[in-house]
Amino acid sequence: MDEQLMQSDEVLAHKLANGDDSAKYVSITEAAQINGVTRQAIYVAIKQNKLKAVKETTRWKIHLKDLEEYRANKYSRAKSTFDGELLFDNQQGYYSVNQTAKMLGVPAQKIYYATRIGALKAVRKGSAWVIHLDDIKGYRDTYLAQQQNASDYAM
Repeated sequence: MDEQLMQSDEVLAHKLANGDDSAKYVSITEAAQINGVTRQAIYVAIKQNKLKAVKETTRWKIHLKDLEEYRANKYSRAKSTFDGELLFDNQQGYYSVNQTAKMLGVPAQKIYYATRIGALKAVRKGSAWVIHLDDIKGYRDTYLAQQQNASDYAM
């Protein structure tokens, strides 16, 4: 996915550098490809006035500067805040359920279950669960290591 975003950034930079004004507009399909999303996502962004677009007869045109602005301001869980602070500030050791699951190599549902039964400490901030790195390490060393040893013993 990162490689796809890098390629779309190159396409966007190339089109912006082009002197021809007509080349500075893209279609819905091209905008979707550049952003790495579906065409429907672009239509929704236009309808919600999050992305500026002009409809000429039957086709939408999006100026590349507007697309670039939309990409810069697009919602991301990484930017989510609660009481003015970043929710998932990895620099401070705070991670989301999905980040924790990826880090431990387990499904996200296992992390939710572990928090529910008290095996993994998590704090609810707004609608999100936030897990500290120390708690992740403790869970890995205590519960996941025990499960690994049990499965090794069974074989």
